[in-house]
Amino acid sequence: MILVFGTTGQVATELRALAPVLALGRDAADLTDPAACAAAIEAHRPSAVINAAAYTAVDRAESEEDLATTINGDAPGAMARACADLGIPFVHISTDYVFAGDGQNPWQPEDPTGPLGAYGRSKLAGETAVRAAGGAHAILRTSWVFSEHGSNFLKTMLRLGAERQVLNVVADQIGGPTPARAIAAACLSIADQLAETPTKTGTYHFAGAPDTSWASFARAIMAVAELPCRIVDIPSSAYPTPATRPANSRLDCSATTVVFGIDRPDWQDATRAIVTSLTQRKGTA
Repeated sequence: MILVFGTTGQVATELRALAPVLALGRDAADLTDPAACAAAIEAHRPSAVINAAAYTAVDRAESEEDLATTINGDAPGAMARACADLGIPFVHISTDYVFAGDGQNPWQPEDPTGPLGAYGRSKLAGETAVRAAGGAHAILRTSWVFSEHGSNFLKTMLRLGAERQVLNVVADQIGGPTPARAIAAACLSIADQLAETPTKTGTYHFAGAPDTSWASFARAIMAVAELPCRIVDIPSSAYPTPATRPANSRLDCSATTVVFGIDRPDWQDATRAIVTSLTQRKGTA
């Protein structure tokens, strides 16, 4: 039995749909209490643990860094130590925000980190704690997560595209939109492989292909949904936010393919499937 931290997030929702996992929500394992997270692992003694829960409010983290660090740093560290003690694999989802986001080359897993804000620093603290635990683990950095569940860019674009004729969207941030279902499937496969081959322990990247801009992603969404809304490219400077976003979120995912046999998912195929599903659901509501 695989234990999952998180129940309502995008990846946690997909994990529950894909496999008979035991998913723990905040009521059963509050990430603001790292010791409780470790105790849950010790109580259930699963075959593997996947951490799909996190503090993800990027802008709010600028004023709540201590809380973000407890949830994204201390809690994963406690989970990883509990897993190491039990000799079971731990899969932890991280982010492109641990990098400075400069340049144009895809980030390699071993590249120097340099987060631009509190959220990235909190996630980097989690990575450091997971590695320090010393057990079999995979840190899976991903980016631009979307699905038909929860709040995400694709759903926001569908809503705004139905309401407006023109939308301004940032065009100078480049990355790989990543379907949450593909992340969930990757985590399950990695957990199984780590159980068989703990030497696969390490830090890996997993993001959708091909790399694109937010504006181009928005245009693709409008096209699939057959919405007439026109997307206008704007620079990041025209859309200021409390937290600075990385301009370069490209992730080199080749090691994930070589070690685990998992290829980058096609975000265009996923966009078509998700828009179709959401349209059908709306039509039957």
